[in-house]
Amino acid sequence: MGYTNAFVGRAERPGDAELTAVLGETAHLWTEFVDWMASAEGASVQEWKGVYVNKYGWSLRLKHKGRNIVYLGPGQGCFMVGFLLSDKAVEAAKTSHLPKAVAKALATAPRYPEGTGLRLVVHRPVDMVAIRKLAAIKLAN
Repeated sequence: MGYTNAFVGRAERPGDAELTAVLGETAHLWTEFVDWMASAEGASVQEWKGVYVNKYGWSLRLKHKGRNIVYLGPGQGCFMVGFLLSDKAVEAAKTSHLPKAVAKALATAPRYPEGTGLRLVVHRPVDMVAIRKLAAIKLAN
């Protein structure tokens, strides 16, 4: 079950109806997460970005006080959630009892000057437990 951004090559950002159609059964997970980030975590600023859309497509950034917290990339029947974690956030995540697959992804995630880039694909509701935990860690660090 791989991931490819559903809006690669598209000049305009996707509309709500198109996004829902592409996400399929995961559309409610996307919406619930975006709503939770805004209401419970205060990350209410949403910014669609299409950086080099012919290769990477479109993504939604959720921000808090001008800071990028999480990146969401729509795929066919799934979506990718990306975090750029500081060293402090990585250490907090390692001690937060994440599922084995997520802990392994964190351990092998690429390290950039800005932080550790962690990308996880959401296919089913159980995937969201770790995503919410990581978002809270990112906000706290």
